Amino acid sequence: MRAIQITEFGGPEVLKISDVPEPVAGDGQVLIAVDRAGINYADTHQVENSYLSKTELPLIPGGEVVGRTQDGRRVVALVGSGGYAEQTVAHAPYAWDVPEGVTDGQALALVLQGTTAWHLLKTSTHLQPGESVLVHAGAGGVGSLAVQLAKLWGAGRVIATASTEEKRKQVLDLGADAAIDGTPEGLKDRILEANGGKPVDIVLEMVGGQTFDESFAALGRFGRLVTFGAASRQAAAPIDSSRLMKGSKTIAGFWLADCFANPQLLGGPLAELFDLTASGKLRPVVGGEYALSDVASAHEDLRARRTVGKLVLDPSH
Repeated sequence: MRAIQITEFGGPEVLKISDVPEPVAGDGQVLIAVDRAGINYADTHQVENSYLSKTELPLIPGGEVVGRTQDGRRVVALVGSGGYAEQTVAHAPYAWDVPEGVTDGQALALVLQGTTAWHLLKTSTHLQPGESVLVHAGAGGVGSLAVQLAKLWGAGRVIATASTEEKRKQVLDLGADAAIDGTPEGLKDRILEANGGKPVDIVLEMVGGQTFDESFAALGRFGRLVTFGAASRQAAAPIDSSRLMKGSKTIAGFWLADCFANPQLLGGPLAELFDLTASGKLRPVVGGEYALSDVASAHEDLRARRTVGKLVLDPSH
């Protein structure tokens, strides 16, 4: 079968089509004919071996697929790796039926980014009605869903950062109350201004470096910042514990992989997200679709922040 198999770590240039043996499902696994695979920012880290978990070569990237099982079920599945291919295998508890009314692209937007947004707001920061929420990269896969979920769950004011005027317009269309430039310089002041001069209650942060520093400085009393990525590939400044005590602030970390040991931590939120989507209350943003042969361009676009919403890969081309 056709697949993207990397034999060396590096940038998008190492992503090349190979002819590899078809996978075989073992005990407790299902074989899936892949209709679409999801492309995630984490994939760019996996390919260059800068991810939180180390990667072994050779590797077929891609952690999520939507397709058909041998008995005809339409499922969305988390596979860890192996998604950039015509077929893949998943452990049965990590393949969930996709209801009618949810498209392939929407299912892929929800299985990782949607469940991440759900846990960031519910599990990590315990959003309460009326609180203000700052969402970084509001036009991205997680951000575009977090903006909508925060509004659905009663946030008082949702502020999103985005890198271009066009993306800022898109996050406002998704329901954000304010959209600001996410450039680190002067970011704290722009956050406060967007929140009527007041610090914010919750920050969802996945850039790292100076963006983290400025966001923490904009956090109010009893505020919670959750970090779930480091897209800038830079470390934030260390924070002395006294800075947490003053203002009673919380810094949390979130990595969706920590939910993988218990499939219900994914399946429960996913069922709720599917219902919200099928009923039209939640609009997963499906961005570009790329042919398998064009996956390097997808990674380049993702790293250059040229994309909006969920990127999907079509393994038939």
